[in-house]
Amino acid sequence: MGDIIISFANWIWGTPMLILLMGGGIILLVHSRFVPFTRIGHAISLLRGKYDDENAPGQITSFQALSSAIAATVGLGNISGVAIAITMGGPGAIFWMWISAFVGMATKFYTCSLAIMYKGKDSSGEVQGGPMYVIEEGMGKKWKFLSYVFCIAGVMGLLAIFQANQLTAVIRTVLLEPNGLDEGDKTRWIIGISMMLVVAVVILGGIKRIATVASKLVPFMVVLYFATVIIILFNYLGEVPDMLWKIISDAFTGEAAAGGVVGAVIITGARRAAFSNEAGIGTAPMVHGASKNREPIREGLIAMLGPFIDTIVVCTLTALVIMVTGVWQSTESDGVRLTLAAFDQALPSYGRYLLMIAVLVFALSTMFTYSYYGHKCFNYLFGADKADYYNYFYLITIVAGAVTSLEVVISLVDGMYAVMAIPTMVSTFFLAPKVRAAAKDYFQRMKNQ
Repeated sequence: MGDIIISFANWIWGTPMLILLMGGGIILLVHSRFVPFTRIGHAISLLRGKYDDENAPGQITSFQALSSAIAATVGLGNISGVAIAITMGGPGAIFWMWISAFVGMATKFYTCSLAIMYKGKDSSGEVQGGPMYVIEEGMGKKWKFLSYVFCIAGVMGLLAIFQANQLTAVIRTVLLEPNGLDEGDKTRWIIGISMMLVVAVVILGGIKRIATVASKLVPFMVVLYFATVIIILFNYLGEVPDMLWKIISDAFTGEAAAGGVVGAVIITGARRAAFSNEAGIGTAPMVHGASKNREPIREGLIAMLGPFIDTIVVCTLTALVIMVTGVWQSTESDGVRLTLAAFDQALPSYGRYLLMIAVLVFALSTMFTYSYYGHKCFNYLFGADKADYYNYFYLITIVAGAVTSLEVVISLVDGMYAVMAIPTMVSTFFLAPKVRAAAKDYFQRMKNQ
């Protein structure tokens, strides 16, 4: 079964998926008249709450929506995902992650604007947002099969198995193995069940509790991780320019990649960027669609900051730490263990403990938010009265993630993300003219004010 999952993920993440996400993002970037670059100042003003309307329909504020979305994206994709990208594609993969992020900002602008523009109602009458409602409300009932494709893949792909797997690896490596307390599979089961119980306390309280916890955890975890990485890079300051050049030069040669093929480097970068910032996958529109905002374009502008914070800032810092310490060339470790080796070398006495705290907060906050995404997909497929059953399935899979191999876990998530991207991007292209017209109207009104 594991071999089938791995083969499917490698097959679907071929050239067509690269064209859909990267090529599609470039088209949207041009179509938007480069909004991610020209309107970033206004987006930051919006994030600060300058235009918040407490009386607008929705469940959470735009800041809470971005915090929840970033809780799902700024996480282990930035710590483990970057390490996996360098292991599979060499430093050049990071350059293609940057490109994916910039075009992903345009994609997020469109998809999250549409999430406000075309909200729907679930079977209980609660207003909901997300690609499945965008397809149904914006494209019409004849396209509803795409909503089902998205939601079926979402129920399987938006599980916390990767986070559970990598958090288990960190706890074992940092705390248990050095003290002779690791007992292999038995330990994995104990950690998995413990994580399941912690996550249950938060997710069974619904989106408001998830958003409240995420909006408190996200700023803390970003500051902690950012500060630790800056300390490390300051100690290796002389190496940083060479490593940045290495990222750029290797992107076009593929020398450090397995097989030395540039195409493989680009696919690795795009695949890891999609996992890291989720632009074009359709997850962020689900949480942004729940925000209190009457202006679709405002929500799109706030949402587009996500890929920039996630990939351009946080992923780059992680990549530089792995590269300046040289561990990517001198160890067989993969995933979070590679990043752990870099922190261990740079800050020998306490680096691994700081990273463990960051991973703990990153992983848990992502687990909280992913449950909401999957819950909404399950709600759409089976009705609001049965949606809570998904939470129990979700909690059980946390234990499964803790005891399964990394390669199978990452391949299952990658494969389902690719399937989700197809209906998300099709609906975005179909409705892109509506967003552009709304943006023209919005910016004209802002100019007149």
